[in-house]
Amino acid sequence: MSPILPTSLDEFERLARQAWAELPSRFRDLAGDVLIRVEDLADDDILAELGIDDPFELTGLYSGDDLTQRSIMDASPNPPMVFLYRRAILDEWIERGDVDLRELVAHVLVHEVGHHFGLSDDHMDKLLEDAD
Repeated sequence: MSPILPTSLDEFERLARQAWAELPSRFRDLAGDVLIRVEDLADDDILAELGIDDPFELTGLYSGDDLTQRSIMDASPNPPMVFLYRRAILDEWIERGDVDLRELVAHVLVHEVGHHFGLSDDHMDKLLEDAD
């Protein structure tokens, strides 16, 4: 188990920024202007919209128009944002006990940025299976 247990949103944001910085520059360049935001848990409106009862079941969320839906004709497209839910990620990290927290944060971050590229959960799962 990793010895790091962030006790604040600021520390967790530092981990998220570090995970982003460690991604290949080509990936970051292609992702463009994605904003990364860390919150403790998803709010009730988001959970209701997604049909999720337990806020600890949602570790991350992509919000905005993915790159396949964007148009230069859009006057004000929804800004692309990745939300990382600190308490849900920490809960998964503690529950699993077999992964470094930095790796888990990076995994959730990359997964959510994958939605920015227009990839579905099923497509990303397949890509991960093929990589193994």
